[in-house]
Formats: sequence, structure tokens, C-alpha cells
Amino acid sequence: MSVSHAPVTLSPNTRAALFMAVSMAGFTFNDALTKTVIADMNAAQVMFVRGTFATVLIGVLALHGGVFSSLGSLRRPLVAVRALGEVGSTLCFLAALSQMPLANVSAILQALPLAVTMGAALFMSEPVGWRRWSAILVGFAGVMIIVRPGFEGFNSYSLLALLCVAFCALRDLITRRIPDEVPSLAISFATALFVTIAGAVLVVPYGGWTELTVSSTSRLLAAAVLVIVGYQFIIMAMRAGDISFVAPFRYTALVWAILLGFVMFGEVPDVAMILGASIVVASGLYTLYRERNAGKTQPAAETTGPAMAPDGV
Repeated sequence: MSVSHAPVTLSPNTRAALFMAVSMAGFTFNDALTKTVIADMNAAQVMFVRGTFATVLIGVLALHGGVFSSLGSLRRPLVAVRALGEVGSTLCFLAALSQMPLANVSAILQALPLAVTMGAALFMSEPVGWRRWSAILVGFAGVMIIVRPGFEGFNSYSLLALLCVAFCALRDLITRRIPDEVPSLAISFATALFVTIAGAVLVVPYGGWTELTVSSTSRLLAAAVLVIVGYQFIIMAMRAGDISFVAPFRYTALVWAILLGFVMFGEVPDVAMILGASIVVASGLYTLYRERNAGKTQPAAETTGPAMAPDGV
């Protein structure tokens, strides 16, 4: 007698959560591959080479989606300001990544939703109650535990990771002001192109060109592909599930960062990093919970930086 098994059907939110986890894996593997290259190549050259690959890949997607017909809509000052924010965040991120454990950089960047919520309250007049303000303050106290200024183990490059958070928050707040009729893929293409050009201009000031090897080129190509994979899965996640349910799964990036840091670089997180990261994540989750119950305003849930880091181009 044969026994038939009904296929397992996942709910939309469960599928979206899985898509988000895959997206975070793609972005974090991109960071790890980049970290293996940046030890022998300056940040500007990494931006240029990886950005060239990413621009071409995004351009192919944009061409397939008919986005190039909307490029005229990019002639807006806000798009240029967003691109400048991305350049600043990428330079700070790569500098920090080259001198810090992968998990530590990732942990500091988990404060981005808190920074966006704070920026939305201060500069966009969005209502933020005392509970979310308390979560923001507690979250940044967690960041200070990770950074540990004035104590043993302090790494000055962690300040660049904090500056990266500021640039990313600027980018995300600016993105919220760009009209909806401007396609997201067009913005991504313009940003990738801008970052690539900025990398080319800065190669000489940053120390000059390093000869590309098959190994370094292939790793940067793989990193660019992983960025595109991450973007596609985050789009699928946002379309498949409720944003308030899906957004917390962005924090799986930290789990990937700890795992990859240990496997690829032999990095073992210390007590201060684990404690600080736990506080930051708990504060972020509480902020998302409050937004879900508060109603309309959701600056943290709608943070546009998918990996809570520079777009990776």
C-alpha cells in the first residue's frame, strides 16, 4: 500500500524569512571575499574592480527590466547625494573591514536601523516615542561596548565603522525622499556606476594600482555576483512577506559574519563583542516590535540598506 505525502507548503512569511536569510548570506560572503582581497589591494581599487563587475551585472538586469528608459528620472540632486553617501560609506566600510574582525564590523553596522529611526525623528519630523528613543540609546550603548573607547582592545578603525553607519543612514534617509516613480534598479545602477568612477579616481591617491591576479579578480567577481544574489533574494523577501515580519531576519547577517570570520580568518569574538552585539540586536528587535505596533511610521523596518552595510558595489 502506497502512502502519499502532501507537499510541504510554506507560508508567505516563512518563505520570505528564508529568502532574507539567503540574502544576508550572499551579502556577508561578499564581505568575506572582499576582506581576503583588501589585504593586498587598496580600497579604491577594490571599489573600482568590484564596482565594474557589479555595474555590468546590474546593467544587464536593468536592460532586461526595461529600466534604461527611465534613466532620465535620475537627474535629481537627491540621487547624487545618495551616491555620495554610498561612496563615503563604502570607503569607511572597506577601511574598517581591512583592520577589524568581520564580526565586529558587522555588529557595529547592526545599529543602522536605530540610526535611521533617530535620523527620521530629528530631520524628517517622524514621531518617535520615548520607548523607541530608549531603545536607540541602549542600542548605541551596546555599540560603545563593542568599540570600547579608552579601554584595552580599542581599535581606532571601529570609529570608521561608526562613520559608515552615519553615511548609510544618510543614504537611506535620502532614498526615502526620492519619488516612487524612479525605479529602484535605476538608482542601484546609477549608484554602482558612481562608486566605480569614484574608485577609479581615488586609486592613485590611495596608493596606486596593484597588479590583478586570477585569484583576486575571480574573488572580486564572485563578490559582485553575491551582491546581486543578495539583492534578488531581498526583493523576493520583501514581496513575499510582511515587512514587519521579515525585517528582523536581517540580523542573521551577524550570525553569518561570526561563522565566516571564524572559518575563513580564525577570528573568535570576545566577550565585549558578544555582549555589545546582543544589546544592539535586542534594541533593534524592540524598535521593530514597537514600529509594528505603532502603525504607520516604520523607518527601521524600511531601512533600504539590505545588508545594513554599504550596497557592496
